[in-house]
Amino acid sequence: MKSVIGVTLTLVLILTTAQNAGAADTKLKVVAAENFYGGIAQQIGGDLIEVASIMSNPNQDPHLFETTPGVVRQIADAQILIFNGADYDPWMEKLLNAIPRAERTVINVANLVGKKAGDNPHLWYDPAAAKALAAAFAKADSTHASDYAARLTAVLTALEQINKRVEQIRAKYSGVTVTATEPVFGYMAEALKLKMRNERFQLAMMNDTEPSANDIVAFENDIKQHKVKVLLYNKQVTAKMTERLLDVAGKAKVPVVGITETQPADMSFEDWMLGELNELDKALAGPTR
Repeated sequence: MKSVIGVTLTLVLILTTAQNAGAADTKLKVVAAENFYGGIAQQIGGDLIEVASIMSNPNQDPHLFETTPGVVRQIADAQILIFNGADYDPWMEKLLNAIPRAERTVINVANLVGKKAGDNPHLWYDPAAAKALAAAFAKADSTHASDYAARLTAVLTALEQINKRVEQIRAKYSGVTVTATEPVFGYMAEALKLKMRNERFQLAMMNDTEPSANDIVAFENDIKQHKVKVLLYNKQVTAKMTERLLDVAGKAKVPVVGITETQPADMSFEDWMLGELNELDKALAGPTR
């Protein structure tokens, strides 16, 4: 993900004021770079924390995100901060370097799961973030450690619904071939044991580079010749290439499933994941001709 960031002296002065103003607040101040981590944080922290999710608009193209003075203030005031890492949200690391705070706990999810820049950065399918958040809350607020632990157990129990749904779909469609415009669903596709095609094309789209002519032709032929059962696409990215492939899929009567990089408003993480899995299950069951 590429983003534009500017941190000026004026903003640094503003954020210093925000840090001091928030010191008296008894609630833990938590900032999540992405709202799917913010949602998990809220479930674990309940009314003991105050969560701000920076990227929370499901209609926004995450690749076009730019920081604002308001974002700078939120980060300056945060006691606990969680972000994706693996170069998915590089603007966050730049801001953290520009706004040091010794007592702040920073959770880099990529580091938790052993991923680095260049790997598929769409890491929100892993429960490691929930466990790390609960540990950070308990460390910062030991008085309520048992509350955080109990809520973590509830969250992990809810996430088991996703695992069960994955098992059901995997049992029916393991080995089925699919494709995607971007690798957003990549880790979930692996868990489902689906065969993913056109991965080089997907990486080019994710990195905002032009796919090669050969890769474009190969992708379109996969759809036209029904070598893939379903086309997955990122609903938040408005690109002519994506529109072109959706058109090809429509004419070939290959089912398409839209996914997002941002958790929809008023929807829990579990419901978001289950909704996408249910839609994929329906598409895989349907005819491709």
